[in-house]
Amino acid sequence: MTESTALDPEDRKIVTLARSARARNGVPEGAAVRDETGRTYVAGTVALESLRLSALQTAVAMAVASGAKSLEAAAVVADATEFRDADLAAVRDLGGPGTPVHLAAPDGEVRATRLA
Repeated sequence: MTESTALDPEDRKIVTLARSARARNGVPEGAAVRDETGRTYVAGTVALESLRLSALQTAVAMAVASGAKSLEAAAVVADATEFRDADLAAVRDLGGPGTPVHLAAPDGEVRATRLA
């Protein structure tokens, strides 16, 4: 387990952005990713009849749609205690297998960090 106070300030920022997206939109998950230029992309869960994406998948899609070539880090804030394979795969597709992904509780406490 990694405490958010031990995170790099830029990683702490994406955890905070993910937490804000979750709270602001009233969705089960909030996520944020940082691309190779330092830009951040923030998203919440998408739950439409015809389209279902996790918050992290949505944030990765937003980065791709905005021209990002790679990711430096990702964060997801949710009640979940484990990473979902589909989320890690989305981050890995754009950022590569060495991209850190932080999983935080709704209060922002980082529960785990894993490489995509």
